[in-house]
Amino acid sequence: MKQFVSNQVINGTWGELWVDDEYIGEVVSCKGEVSISYSDISMVRSLTAGKKMTKLEGKGSVKLHHIRSNISKHISDKIKRGQTPDFKIITKLSDPDALGAERVVFYHCKFDKAILMDWEVQKNTEESYSFTFEDWNYLDNIDA
Repeated sequence: MKQFVSNQVINGTWGELWVDDEYIGEVVSCKGEVSISYSDISMVRSLTAGKKMTKLEGKGSVKLHHIRSNISKHISDKIKRGQTPDFKIITKLSDPDALGAERVVFYHCKFDKAILMDWEVQKNTEESYSFTFEDWNYLDNIDA
C-alpha cells in the first residue's frame, strides 16, 4: 500500500471482546501475540548460524473496567476444584472509517491469575489479566 487515507487508521474504540461466547462490554484493551523461538543450525563453510523455528508461544492480555466478578469467579471456582480454567477468546477490531474489520479467535486460553480483590480510594477500578493460548485463527482480516 503506497498511500493511505489518514482516517482509515483503526481506532481501538470500536474493539470488541467475547470470552467463551459471552460478550464483554467492559473491555478496555486486548492484545494477543505469538513469540517465535529459533534454534541455531550450524552449516558447513559458514560462520553464521542458520535458524530453525522450534517453538511458538501464544501470549495475550485483556484489561477490563471492574464491573462484575464473572471472569475472576470462574477462574477461582475452577482452581479451587483442582481444574485448569480453559477459555476461548474472540476479539474484534473495527472502525467505521476502516477498510474492514479483523477478528481473531484464541483457543485454550489460560489466565495467569484470579483477581480476588483490588481497589484504591478515589480510583476507578480495572482488572488486567494476562493469558497464554495454544492455537489461534483469523476469522476476518482486512485485505487492502
